[in-house]
Amino acid sequence: MQRLKTRPQFQAVLAGQTLARTPHFALHCLALDTSPESTTLPALFAVRDVWMGAMVPKRWAKRAVTRNTIKRQIYAMSHDLEPVLQKAAHVVRLRSGFDKTRYVSATSDALKCAVHDELQQLFDHAYALAKQGAAC
Repeated sequence: MQRLKTRPQFQAVLAGQTLARTPHFALHCLALDTSPESTTLPALFAVRDVWMGAMVPKRWAKRAVTRNTIKRQIYAMSHDLEPVLQKAAHVVRLRSGFDKTRYVSATSDALKCAVHDELQQLFDHAYALAKQGAAC
């Protein structure tokens, strides 16, 4: 699995299709077209593989420790699900914050469980779409 690193890579994927949404996350996908007329994508994505990126903005997770914990969970879960993911570029984006009154600690076990469960729902929905033949 390759990781998205540059801003143009993230922008290209975010301009693509939104595969799945949960209350806190969105999964964006961009098919890696290797046709000769496509000049931009081969420059951004040199290898036709599963690419993964995680966006956790400060707007929704103020503390760095929380952002890093969420990113670690995104990358760990996507690494486990790599065999079932399409060979495309994916970005998991945090699209709303978790309730601070419910999750007081920046890295509480309750927060980690909530993030894990919601990411599982997100990837299950994306897997169901891929199984039906829906491509990015």
